[in-house]
Amino acid sequence: MTRTIAKHDNLRLADIVDLERYPIDDLEHPRTRELIARCREQLDETGCSVLPDFIRPASLARMKAEAYRLHSKVYWSEQSHNPYMTRDDATLPEDHPKRTFQRRTSGFINSDLLEHSSDLRALYDWHAMTQFVGECVGVWPLYTWADPLARCPYAVMEDGHYFPWHFDGNEFTVSVSVEQPQEGGVFEYVPNMRTLDDENYDQVSRTLKGDRSQVQELVWRPGALQLFKGRFALHRVTAVRGKGAWITALPTYVLDPESVNRPERSKQFYGKALPIHFERETRRPDTLTD
Repeated sequence: MTRTIAKHDNLRLADIVDLERYPIDDLEHPRTRELIARCREQLDETGCSVLPDFIRPASLARMKAEAYRLHSKVYWSEQSHNPYMTRDDATLPEDHPKRTFQRRTSGFINSDLLEHSSDLRALYDWHAMTQFVGECVGVWPLYTWADPLARCPYAVMEDGHYFPWHFDGNEFTVSVSVEQPQEGGVFEYVPNMRTLDDENYDQVSRTLKGDRSQVQELVWRPGALQLFKGRFALHRVTAVRGKGAWITALPTYVLDPESVNRPERSKQFYGKALPIHFERETRRPDTLTD
């Protein structure tokens, strides 16, 4: 793959990413090649890789400040959903995972609300970042998401909020921890729970019923970058307790440049579905339950 990184992009990227520790602007740098190899190995083994202190402190402070400035525009939702964000199907047995609903309370600052000078928006729009993520997940071409609401939002959870077990609607999720609460907000996941050929409903059901034999925990600190195969790993965020908020930036990359969220998922998480969500509903990149 050809890498062309413009000098002005490099300088601006250096204001956000610690390029001394993570020289993602130079994919041929020995340290970067070693980093990519390690990320690939971790993603293959567990579906998750974390890079601590990826975001510079000043940039992290700007992201946090932006999230709090936009706090009044958070779309808060409290509703029950199954791991696939689909409607109940009465034709299935009552204990089927698609009929197992848990209560979620969380919020999103939709991508279309980000400020013009947003560090998160800038990070997401850099081709250098897309290339780095593509190298780490071992996929090219990789694309920024066409979904105007969900391409790079802030997710927000506060005292008492909980995000239950679910699968993501996109292949890979890239997350940046912006703020962590006083207690809770632990990211839990079951790697490689399903494949394109096997939904593995039996194991999903066991996990929903409390089986923790395959559950892994991740406690990460602000400034860390997480690469995660959320399309295939069942995951959740435990209940947030006490002061502070769980604020996570979610720049999201996909294999299909045309894909967007299903209308039902978009309404559940972002408060609305736009014409693009309905127009592209019939052009799904795979046949997985969402």
